[in-house]
Amino acid sequence: MSDRTRPGWMEKPRPVTQAGKALALAVVVLLVCVPFLVIVSTSLASTEEVVANGGWVLWPTNPSLKAYRDILDGGIVTHALGVSIGVTVVGTLLSLLCTVTLAYALARPGVFGGRPVLLLVLFTFLFPPGMIPSFLLVKELGLLDSYASLVLPVLVNVFNLVVLRGFFQGIPDELYEAARLDGAGDWRVLVSVVLPLSKAALAVVGLFYAVAYWNSWFYASLYLESDHWPLQQVLRTYVVAGSGLTDATTGEGTVTAPQTVQMAVLVIATVPILLVYPFLQKYFTKGVLTGAIKS
Repeated sequence: MSDRTRPGWMEKPRPVTQAGKALALAVVVLLVCVPFLVIVSTSLASTEEVVANGGWVLWPTNPSLKAYRDILDGGIVTHALGVSIGVTVVGTLLSLLCTVTLAYALARPGVFGGRPVLLLVLFTFLFPPGMIPSFLLVKELGLLDSYASLVLPVLVNVFNLVVLRGFFQGIPDELYEAARLDGAGDWRVLVSVVLPLSKAALAVVGLFYAVAYWNSWFYASLYLESDHWPLQQVLRTYVVAGSGLTDATTGEGTVTAPQTVQMAVLVIATVPILLVYPFLQKYFTKGVLTGAIKS
């Protein structure tokens, strides 16, 4: 097909258009990377350099890990980091278990009560509970000041459930029938047939759950005392709100946190997800689009 007969959307972009796209992409990359570079650089700079530069450092002259050593040597930030890791790991595993089993049950035809349960689940998506009913429910269940309050109320996400259900429905019925002929029960079919074929969807849904648990701070502010806070709530209270930060080394006394400590806490709260995301990025398009289209 010659250039003259090609449709307009198939024509080769002009050099000016390509240069404009490259410039726009470069600007977007700078807008994303420069703030993060400033945060990392400030966390590595000395207190004197931060003060001399008005609170922010683009490139430290003498980088040091002192702020990170102080934070990870003990105190509230270290405890909050352990809480966030524990809640994220346990919550993600439990949410995946419950979401997978419920999605599989709702994806199979002829399940008793399947349609009413599906409608009930979708109803909670359209009409989520308010803050006061949620708090009263957690209180009546005796979950206040318990880490279970960060997991049980959000154990199953409706969007993730719909994605997995659609993905399971897209598996050919012949595979289910072949497994049944071999004498496999529901659990055997789920473990041996469905899950191995659903790695992409499981990786995406698992990452969604992990990010949600890791970034959760609102429920912690409602249900937990300050000595049980996860890292994101500590970040919001002591860094974003500008409150005093308890000494990271001894856990005693209250001082105004320097910019280096604040930015170090921000880096520690951000880097784990940044490290996990590249390994699961290849599953995003296949997992989300397949589940959404099939549903």
